[in-house]
Amino acid sequence: MSIKNQLFWIAAGVGLVLDQITKLWVDRSFELEETRPLWEGVFHLTYVTNPGAAFSLFSEGGEWLRWLSLLVSLGLIFLAWFGPRMNRWEQVGYGCVLAGALGNGIDRFLMGEVIDFLDFRLINFPVFNLADVCINVGIICLLIAAFKPTSNGNSKRSSH
Repeated sequence: MSIKNQLFWIAAGVGLVLDQITKLWVDRSFELEETRPLWEGVFHLTYVTNPGAAFSLFSEGGEWLRWLSLLVSLGLIFLAWFGPRMNRWEQVGYGCVLAGALGNGIDRFLMGEVIDFLDFRLINFPVFNLADVCINVGIICLLIAAFKPTSNGNSKRSSH
């Protein structure tokens, strides 16, 4: 018996486990605000917390984000379980988005904020975590799925 949308569940599970393990490691190995350069001036590991969403949006009054994470997670689980069989790109894409939503959602429910630690200083980018990486990888996979021609050579999009 095969599991429907198996790659979805694998991507979600692997992404969530890696996210939670790395956050636990950072929380136990770093002091808050501590930074350790891996490549000085380019890439550091920096332990910060974020009560808001990406780029610290909604830092004030962002309690609703935990419920959004839960709703997105439940919606994606429902889609994979009860929805149609997805192609590979969709399975991995939605699975990665679920991993990110669950990873950051768990932080929000348990601590009221998200642990961030990936710090690319070369481009002065906000500090982020593996859940954020999973969400972005998922979006890229879903974009590929949306624009990838179907097996009969026709695009999913209409030619209007």
